[in-house]
Amino acid sequence: MSKPADPPRPAIALPPRGAALLLAVGPAIVWCAEYIGSGEVILATRTGAVLGSGVLWAVFIGVFLKYLIGLAGGWYTVATGESMIDLFGRLPGPKNAFVWVVFFVQLVASIFAIGSIASSAGVFIAELTPIPAYLAGWMVTLFAVTIAWIGEFRMMKFVMAALISLTLVGVVVIAVQVMPPLGELLAGLVPKVPAVPDWAVAQKANPNGWSEVLPLLGWGAGGFASQVWYTYWVMGAGYGAAAGNRQGKPADEALLKTLNSEDAQRIAGWRRLVTFDATSAMVVGIAVTSGFLLAGAGVLGANEVAPEGTKVAFTLASLFGSQWGSTGATLFLVGGAAALVSTQLAQVAGWPYLLDDCVRLCLPKTVAAWSPITRRRAWLVFYLIASMAIVYRLGYNPVALVQFAATLEGLVLTPLQALAMIVGLYWILPKLYQPEVGAQLRPGPFIGVGLVVCFLFFTAAVVMSLVIAMK
Repeated sequence: MSKPADPPRPAIALPPRGAALLLAVGPAIVWCAEYIGSGEVILATRTGAVLGSGVLWAVFIGVFLKYLIGLAGGWYTVATGESMIDLFGRLPGPKNAFVWVVFFVQLVASIFAIGSIASSAGVFIAELTPIPAYLAGWMVTLFAVTIAWIGEFRMMKFVMAALISLTLVGVVVIAVQVMPPLGELLAGLVPKVPAVPDWAVAQKANPNGWSEVLPLLGWGAGGFASQVWYTYWVMGAGYGAAAGNRQGKPADEALLKTLNSEDAQRIAGWRRLVTFDATSAMVVGIAVTSGFLLAGAGVLGANEVAPEGTKVAFTLASLFGSQWGSTGATLFLVGGAAALVSTQLAQVAGWPYLLDDCVRLCLPKTVAAWSPITRRRAWLVFYLIASMAIVYRLGYNPVALVQFAATLEGLVLTPLQALAMIVGLYWILPKLYQPEVGAQLRPGPFIGVGLVVCFLFFTAAVVMSLVIAMK
């Protein structure tokens, strides 16, 4: 007598529940370890020095709005198994029009950003060790390329967890030492831009306070690419429909059409995991960014010092050390170095995925003969050579490049990204399934309203940036 056939296995695995949620958290660790970098170490610290804790609201609003975009991307990926770039390729209008825009902007931004972070991290490491800054910068990028070359998500998760822990310890200890009264902290959550003090203007600070706030909004929680990368970290963790090493592949539309109501319920469970995961990253991001801003306000601002670039961190460490001992100064430098190294690791790992997806969609015949991993490793070699050559050989100012990228990538592309996610979640995603399943997976109004607010807020920020630049 023949053995009865096993019932067909559901296409979507059961999501973890209860305490297992904590063990499943992973993309959040990589995401927040990546976006806590130059924007926090340099920009948030300087903004705190010039404007004080009165702009704490900018940290909360900026990180929360970027969180909504990243969350929307994570929801899309667990439901379809494809990245945010593939979603951009499905947008209405000329084929891959937005993907081409993303490709050209990100190609330029990635070269300069990777080089500038390597340079800044090298300076931090040189302050803590006898290694020359030039060599330390090379070592940081080589370390990042090595981890990305292996391509093992679990390894990235563990390395990032260690680095973000160092950052948290370093900045929180210092922020607690200089914490303002509770009333002043709460007042800083009310949106307003304080007047730039005369002493800061005398040190060449722009008298318009928005010139300090806008880059922080643009780079808080990372720029445009950070929210795209979160979908790759979700893929690496194998959540929902993204299980099975799907990086570099579009959605399996034939499979999605076969999903039933039970599969949709499981996807909804994975979506809840993404919400928990992304929210964890948001909380850590707000805490660390606020810590850097408060450290700048309590140490640099209190001493009426508004340095620029990496001098922000070193001046703060020096002043802190003179008041509370060398241990405090070392903690701050360790936290800053860890933040920059973790950012470099995620950048080097993330941009090859992003640009490879762009090329795969825009020039499919050109890369058809190469496997996804070969293409990504080719990008790694390119970054190792090009970015280092530009920063170290041609003498570009890494701090100026970070500020430029904060405006271009963090502000200009972000409203378009929010708009694309609205179209993706509410119009494109439901059409990939049978009508009843699509209706079941269409998100509720909360995230849609949030994305509309993101679009309007960052569009207004772009207009304000242009107005300030023209004056």
